[in-house]
Amino acid sequence: MAARGALLKYLRVKVQAMPTTRNPNNNGLFGLSFNSIRRFSEEVRGTFLDKSEVTDRVVNVVKNFQKVDPSKGYDWKLKVKWVTPNAHFQNDLGLDSLDSVEIVMALEEEFQFEIPDNEADKINSISLAIDFISSHPQAK
Repeated sequence: MAARGALLKYLRVKVQAMPTTRNPNNNGLFGLSFNSIRRFSEEVRGTFLDKSEVTDRVVNVVKNFQKVDPSKGYDWKLKVKWVTPNAHFQNDLGLDSLDSVEIVMALEEEFQFEIPDNEADKINSISLAIDFISSHPQAK
């Protein structure tokens, strides 16, 4: 105990309270100027893919998936496109859960990043895939 007390006494540093008035030499948060913080945030924002690009690429991956019937691409009677950004894998495209997993794997390959299993389980439509990928900074 005596050694601990001597060590703490030796290591103590005097601390002074910060002045309450604003120092004109202070450049903002942690000494960073507003412009450096802004520049940093623009660099981070720039790493995300454009949502329209993600939409085109995801729709293209789903259209080229082997189990999506090309004849379901457009219903001439109803004048409805089946493979749209709002299409659900099971309800609209007739895919099963294994097909959904394969599509997610194809999307991982297309965008060159791994989608965690807990997130991949939630992706059951093109719009959910687009939202997840466009909000992920590692998507390329």
